[in-house]
Amino acid sequence: MSSAAPPPPRSPAATPDAAASASPARTRVVRAPPRPRPRRAHPGATPPEWAERRPAVSVDYDRGRREARAEVEGVGAAALPARHRLRVEGSRWQRDWKVSEAAARVLALPRAEAGAVDAVLNCWAGRFARRNFPLLIREITISGNLQHAVHVFRWMKNQDNYCARNDIYGMMIRLYARHNQVDQARGLFFEMQEWRCKPDADIYNSLIHAHSRAGQWRWAINIMEDMLRAAIPPTRTTYNNVINACGATGNWKKALELCKKMTENGVGPDLVTHNIVLSALKNGAQYSKAISYFEIMKGANVIPDTFTLNIIIHCLVKIGQCGEANELFNSMRERRTKCPPDVVTYTSIMHSYCVYGQVENCKAIFDLMVAEGVKPNIVAYNSLLGAYASRGMHREALAIFNLIKKNGLRPDIVSYTSLLNAYGRSAQPEKAREVFNKMKKNSCKPNKVSYNALIDAYGSAGMLKDAVGLLHEMEKDGIQPDVVSISTLLAACGRCRQITRIETILEAARSRGIDLNTVAYNSGIKSYLSFGDYEKALELYTTMRESNVKPDAVTYNILISGSSKLGKYTESLRFFEDMVESKVSSTKEGKLSEAESTFSSMKKSGCFPDVLTYTTLIQAYNADGGWKRAWDLFKEMEVNGIPPDAIICSSLMEAFNKGGEPERVLQLMEFMKKKSIPLNQKSYFEIIASCTMMRDWKTASEMIEYLDSSLSSISVGTLNHVLNFLGKCGKTENMMKLFYKMMTSCSTVGLSTYAVVLRNLLVVGKWRKYIEVLQWMEDAGVHPTLYMYQNVLPYIWRENGMDFAATMQEKISSLRDKQTWPY
Repeated sequence: MSSAAPPPPRSPAATPDAAASASPARTRVVRAPPRPRPRRAHPGATPPEWAERRPAVSVDYDRGRREARAEVEGVGAAALPARHRLRVEGSRWQRDWKVSEAAARVLALPRAEAGAVDAVLNCWAGRFARRNFPLLIREITISGNLQHAVHVFRWMKNQDNYCARNDIYGMMIRLYARHNQVDQARGLFFEMQEWRCKPDADIYNSLIHAHSRAGQWRWAINIMEDMLRAAIPPTRTTYNNVINACGATGNWKKALELCKKMTENGVGPDLVTHNIVLSALKNGAQYSKAISYFEIMKGANVIPDTFTLNIIIHCLVKIGQCGEANELFNSMRERRTKCPPDVVTYTSIMHSYCVYGQVENCKAIFDLMVAEGVKPNIVAYNSLLGAYASRGMHREALAIFNLIKKNGLRPDIVSYTSLLNAYGRSAQPEKAREVFNKMKKNSCKPNKVSYNALIDAYGSAGMLKDAVGLLHEMEKDGIQPDVVSISTLLAACGRCRQITRIETILEAARSRGIDLNTVAYNSGIKSYLSFGDYEKALELYTTMRESNVKPDAVTYNILISGSSKLGKYTESLRFFEDMVESKVSSTKEGKLSEAESTFSSMKKSGCFPDVLTYTTLIQAYNADGGWKRAWDLFKEMEVNGIPPDAIICSSLMEAFNKGGEPERVLQLMEFMKKKSIPLNQKSYFEIIASCTMMRDWKTASEMIEYLDSSLSSISVGTLNHVLNFLGKCGKTENMMKLFYKMMTSCSTVGLSTYAVVLRNLLVVGKWRKYIEVLQWMEDAGVHPTLYMYQNVLPYIWRENGMDFAATMQEKISSLRDKQTWPY
């Protein structure tokens, strides 16, 4: 057998046998001239010629095709050791392919199977040279084909002359990371160390980047710590990847901590680092902190880019400072050469106008974006479409919808839902239904928001029967109705003058485990009072209080005005007293200055305010979103020697949480413990809410022990909040521990509590415990809903638990016969 390399096959998809039997084609291969070998300072400084990727062009005159590719020669049969060369020359089955040709034949296999890959590579003479292995893996990984690369890598490890190398493992780890298979990449990382291959900085960075993309920030930090223990200094890229992993999950505290550690270790942050930290603050809803961090950046003479300013504009819009956002936007337009506004910038400004209902300004920004040569994307179109839909401007909304298709974009679920909503708000339910049907016809599956928008369209037009029929259709599509659907139907009952349907809808909601919120109760109470049925409205209000759903100012306004219209003035006065006792703030926007003026007049006249007066004004600041003024008032209260109580502290906690300052809530909790001020139910709720925002599960777990002595006096809503928080943090054991305490205490464990526990058990795959809790529900007289039985079926089937599956199917059938929607 000649040692010269045969010409490449006519088609890369041809198999070795087919290539050998095919008739020769008139093919001319044009290769780049060999480059002179550069003079190297030391061995290995540059790759040898046989390892270089060289461009090559082949022309097939018979088929009229040409192909440009990169070829790698590799170590051929002529350069093999004598013992291997004799084996190659003595067999007619051994092919002296180039490395690129061997890779092409592997990639040409229709299916990546181990046997097929082995059959091709076992015919390759170059397998006897271990120097060809990294070249082969490089060619396979460049193609991005993971399955073929895995089989080739396995084949290589089975060869007698294989030697583990860093570059081979590095290429495989990067390929796994590219396909978001983080666990497999991490497994190779540990495997290479078992083969005594020491990872370098590039491999560490690749693995950290893979975990960063997957949002696994704890693993990213652990790998960086391993990197430090291996005496490999982390680079700026390493820190940026780890900080990005923390920021993607909203863990902004850890991101700031790592940024500080980065500076202490002598690796200064760059603009990319600052942008990642700002994104972390934005994802964690710390908008005020993001703006403060931006001011620090400017003080450090860090020049922001467009990405930086887009984050700041988004944060300014979120905290209601739209004027400052517009000023920043105009400054970007003025210095266009440095920070030109892009489509994200224009979309954020459009959203700010849309929030305040300024449709004309929203359209002006859109036209300005087009005029300045910035091509709108689907998000920009949807922002303008949503602005028109919120005002019921269906003609303008339809024009934008058609413009989306005209400009080569495909309308998504948001586009269809906005157009549907525009027709619903303009009292055209038939048109809304046409859009809904068109959405399904164009393979755009409606979601819960789409169904609720169509239900609202029918309900607003008084077509209650059609609205209820949509709930049947909604369930058939596998979408469970929610509290918004129920609220819409209850409001429609009042408009349609059908009082008998209110009880039916409420019963249907209870049977399906839909917990009514304040808006739903308000809709039901208003519908009853519109019929003059005061007793039913009072009964629903009592149920609302017993279900620990807090009435708001709208609830009391409906009750007071409705009772007055029915001539029940004594009852109206009683509702007003309940409103005062419940500490429901009636302070509206524009009356805060009047409250402040009254407070100042009291101090000037010598009538010093007491703790109740301070509490009222702090609640007014809380309703207005001014936590800083509330905090100043609290400090003034201490200076004047007025001891705070639990009510004023809980109101201040609520103001901190609304203002995005959860850490102050925990500081105030320590202050209350120091001053021996007891924690009330509202304090517990606000502390748990702050722990949720900061992802501080440790403090939340400590709160469980703190709550143990007074568990029976805490509302079920607060305890459900704690259970849900522990479940989301992955602390299932702590969640079940609190659940057992609730069952043994005097607390009433209802359907909502069981729903929280069941949902979190199913997330971690504990379906056997899920079935056990379902049995506890039945023993306690709490009837599980249809969806509770249905949700566990896929997990039972996956584990082949046929006995459990038969039981669940039986319960589903019996429950489905009992449940019917009205009509």
